[in-house]
Amino acid sequence: MISSSDIALAHRLADAARAEIRPLFRTGLGSESKGDATPVTEADRNAETAMRKIIEVECSADGIHGEESGVKEGVSGRQWVLDPIDGTTAFLAGRPIFGTLIALLADGFPVLGVIDQPILGERWLGVSGQETTFNGKAVSTRRCPELDKATIATTGPHYFSVEQGDRFMALAGQTDHKRMVMGGDCYNYGCLASGHLDIVCEAGLQLYDYAALVPVVEGAGGVMGDWRGEPLHAGSDGTVLALGDAARLDDVVEILAG
Repeated sequence: MISSSDIALAHRLADAARAEIRPLFRTGLGSESKGDATPVTEADRNAETAMRKIIEVECSADGIHGEESGVKEGVSGRQWVLDPIDGTTAFLAGRPIFGTLIALLADGFPVLGVIDQPILGERWLGVSGQETTFNGKAVSTRRCPELDKATIATTGPHYFSVEQGDRFMALAGQTDHKRMVMGGDCYNYGCLASGHLDIVCEAGLQLYDYAALVPVVEGAGGVMGDWRGEPLHAGSDGTVLALGDAARLDDVVEILAG
């Protein structure tokens, strides 16, 4: 059960990350390449450090899984999952469509999620059993009666293997692909939760990339899962599917299965 203190803590974590990220945006900040060749910046590291310090003081029994500083085991059955800047490439390009992701897992399943865009001051909050809010006001996904009218989004084709790319394009070909959105990282899922997109389809994601998204999308009336339609959890395979209208899930999963 998520308490009001858990929600308040999630907001404080997002505020702490904002305070580290905002002053460094569009300053010509340099980056380094990590082992997987993705970029990391001072803003990424500072934001995660700030959040971890708060959790370690206020919830010392909880585990932490952060993109930049790894895993700290806990003893409570709960784990905070942090991605200080989801979309570092967009951050470096001066595009305010990245976000800070904060999730709380209970026994491996996401029960609370925050998508925070620190430059625009936009924040989605999803809590299991509650309506998703955008800057404090309830939001909802939109209905999509026909797949060929759906707007689909993905961060980029380079995240797919060749086979996955073929399956994605098969799905995109059944949607209103002239309106396909490329780029956006976590921001796409916030837009879907607010009723501006219908499908987000990705692969190669890590737990810190998708955990926070699940409560946000599902609390707005959408559905998330892997490409087989199975619920996302700490052991999922990294394929991720979000739909604003759950009625389209079987159609999409069938296309992705080939």
